[in-house]
Amino acid sequence: MNNKKKLVTLLLIVVLLTGCTKQLKNSEGKVVVNKVTGQSLTENILCKPTDEETIKLYKENEIDLESLPNCVCKEKKIKVKEKVVDKETNEEKEVEKEVDCESFNMIKSKYDGLWASIFVKPLATVILFFGKITNNFGIGLIITSLIIRLIAYPITRKTAMQSEYMKKAQPEMEKIEKKYANKDQNDKEIMMQKSQEMMMVYKKYNVSPLSGCLLSFLQLPLFIAFLEAINRVPAIFEEKFLSLHLGTTPSVGMQNGNYLYILVILVVAATTYFSFKATTKDQAITTSDGAKQTKMMSNTFTIMIIVMSVFMSTALDIYWITTNLFTIVQNIIVKREVK
Repeated sequence: MNNKKKLVTLLLIVVLLTGCTKQLKNSEGKVVVNKVTGQSLTENILCKPTDEETIKLYKENEIDLESLPNCVCKEKKIKVKEKVVDKETNEEKEVEKEVDCESFNMIKSKYDGLWASIFVKPLATVILFFGKITNNFGIGLIITSLIIRLIAYPITRKTAMQSEYMKKAQPEMEKIEKKYANKDQNDKEIMMQKSQEMMMVYKKYNVSPLSGCLLSFLQLPLFIAFLEAINRVPAIFEEKFLSLHLGTTPSVGMQNGNYLYILVILVVAATTYFSFKATTKDQAITTSDGAKQTKMMSNTFTIMIIVMSVFMSTALDIYWITTNLFTIVQNIIVKREVK
């Protein structure tokens, strides 16, 4: 338990004390929002945007876009416009010239903290790589999500196995609960004996009572890292996937008359529900109060995610759907292995 607390504390220190996303604010201190997509723009983007409305908003708020690399280079040479002074008329004019295309490189990019260097920039690099190969950054996002879940599979599989082991241990745990139900719950010696009997059952079925927390510890930093990578890479939030704009929130998409965004919310709701149901239904709940509490927490978290999905960018919703589907498939595989 102490080791887990130390891990969480260390994670919080890294997240809170290192570089992260900075929202773009205007001269009045208000967050700049792209009215077309409903997205709050990020000040410290990693590469150049290409959308005219987005470029306009950044320039209006004095962000130097020319110093940034392109998100990806499809051509070796690109055309850029540059202001020069005409020697004959002494007037400033705009000329077009060809220059070498410089794409985002996480090694050459400016250092902005451990969090960004270890999580956000490598994640952005992988998404951009697969986005360039598939010619769609939405697909790149999905592929990256699956690769990360496959890398973490040995850990998440172990956590899922615990649910199955707990199911096998449940009958014996219920017997222990009944055995001590009418005894003095304030008697330390009796409670110690009950605790020891429960630990013997855990040991018998190879159950670690705290292992269920591990998946939550993994999910949170990954969710934050994906959120930042999406918000800091214009190539991702400017892209479209299945006619859905990745930078647009479903709430704005529906306001603009595209009701396909309702489908995104429904898929988020369905996959979240079945993902949580598969994870929690087989856990050993030895009291009716515990069962009610677990069900209430699961339902509350599901509702919270559904509400959030309405106001999150579609890109982040797609990431969440992908991880939920992976979790559902993983649990099906684990159940078959245990049986």
